[in-house]
Amino acid sequence: MKPDDPLLRILACPLDKQPLHLLTEAGGNGALYNPRLRRRYPIVDGVPQLLPSSGEQIAEEEHRELLKRIAR
Repeated sequence: MKPDDPLLRILACPLDKQPLHLLTEAGGNGALYNPRLRRRYPIVDGVPQLLPSSGEQIAEEEHRELLKRIAR
């Protein structure tokens, strides 16, 4: 998934139904991040895993680092 992918405009967090932020990772996979709930959803082989059970709760320190990445 790329930052300019039109799919990003319609994807939403399964818990609060609000927009997600793309986190790109080396190797092509990445994640979608909900900073409001501090939850990260993986992207596997280009497919976002948006089941509530797929989300990973992020610790406060990592959350601060991810907010810095999003702000760029």
